[in-house]
Amino acid sequence: MRLLAILLLVLLPVGAVRAQGDIHRCVGADGVPVFTDRVCSDINAAPVAPPAPTSSVIVAVPGSLTSQPPAVLCAADLKQLKQAVVDAFAVRNANRLAGLMLWDGDGQGAVVSDIQLFNRLMAQPLIDITTGPTSAASTPDAPVASSTSAPRPGPSEGETLVVRTEAEDGSGATQDTRFDVVRHDGCLWLHPQY
Repeated sequence: MRLLAILLLVLLPVGAVRAQGDIHRCVGADGVPVFTDRVCSDINAAPVAPPAPTSSVIVAVPGSLTSQPPAVLCAADLKQLKQAVVDAFAVRNANRLAGLMLWDGDGQGAVVSDIQLFNRLMAQPLIDITTGPTSAASTPDAPVASSTSAPRPGPSEGETLVVRTEAEDGSGATQDTRFDVVRHDGCLWLHPQY
């Protein structure tokens, strides 16, 4: 019994050292990456990568739980960003599309307005997603932002993501919604063009 107690006392610090070495990569509610020694849920953040399995046991997951692709929390390249938009349309989830946005400097009213726009956008069939260079000439129909609004950060990638959907009027015409592609903290984000 005494030997068991000594063995436990010797092994206890080894487990503590291992636990201290775990770094969790999370994304906070504001979209900012967070690195912490705590579990992401403890700080109201989402894990970037799923936790590694702690055992070799494989559990079968019913197909209904895996029917949706996992949400992209940090698109590393334009291909991943485009696929994340396609996935958001596939499940008709405006919040999932909103999760791909860089909201820096946007007020609550602007964010709510944008998410309402995304809800209307999700109601229409997705036709195509294309990319092109960002330029003033590429957005002739975009409304001009008022002079009182705060300046929006320009795209550091120099790209525009164009989401083409059917028009809301049911005429069969198409409608383009343009987003600037912005690189921030190693991820690509969308920023609505106005």
